[in-house]
Amino acid sequence: MIILASGSPRRHELLRKLCDNFVVEVSDAAEVQSADNPTALAIQNATLKAQSIAKKNPDAVVIGADTIVVLDGEIFGKPNGVAGAVEMLTRLAGRKHEVITGLAICAGDKIFTASEVTEVYFGDMTAEEIREYVATGEPLDKSGSYALQGGATKFIEKIHGDWSNVVGLPIYRLRKLAQSAGISFKD
Repeated sequence: MIILASGSPRRHELLRKLCDNFVVEVSDAAEVQSADNPTALAIQNATLKAQSIAKKNPDAVVIGADTIVVLDGEIFGKPNGVAGAVEMLTRLAGRKHEVITGLAICAGDKIFTASEVTEVYFGDMTAEEIREYVATGEPLDKSGSYALQGGATKFIEKIHGDWSNVVGLPIYRLRKLAQSAGISFKD
């Protein structure tokens, strides 16, 4: 059995590109909020999520993921309300940032990890455009306060790297990690 340790509908949709036969179980693991190394933080949180579900399902293959946004070395998680979302988007406007997703697969007593980094370039945004976007509510539960596949599309000038990583689950990297671990999503 394959379990996705995430309640994110975006991750569910992306995982369906690799595998139809999985179940969802939302992790209650407490996430680490800060670290010196953003990539290590994303991997650590993905691992915590996967392990919390694997403990209850020792015979399953459990996939955990954690996505963060990084601007000039500063980690942006989910915003603290409307004001936090406006602040984050204002800082991201007209700038390049990185989206980092940590991946963890727990299978038996083994843990396999990887990460993906994608550069995202935001064009300029006016204060009014930011307020209008935040008012939709979409940014309030997203790392970095935006959704590539949603209303923020109009602000993104370009990306370098895996677009599915920015949505929250880097499918190519996950497929390669599973292959290196000897895990097939088709079983």
